[in-house]
Amino acid sequence: MMDVLFRFGQRVRERRTALGLSQEAFADRCKLDRTYISGIERGKRNLALRNIDAIAKALGTTISELTKGL
Repeated sequence: MMDVLFRFGQRVRERRTALGLSQEAFADRCKLDRTYISGIERGKRNLALRNIDAIAKALGTTISELTKGL
């Protein structure tokens, strides 16, 4: 079973690319650093709940929908 951070990162990457956003544009939308987004997508960052909320909002979804089934 894959680590939850890796699975979450994959989900963020899938949704970001489905919206046609680069990491840089997405990071700007989240008001987070691009290298931080990169770390999330690679499963290397343990996120704070506030950052998960910012990511969900930037993706046009909710925290519960974003994390459903992880």
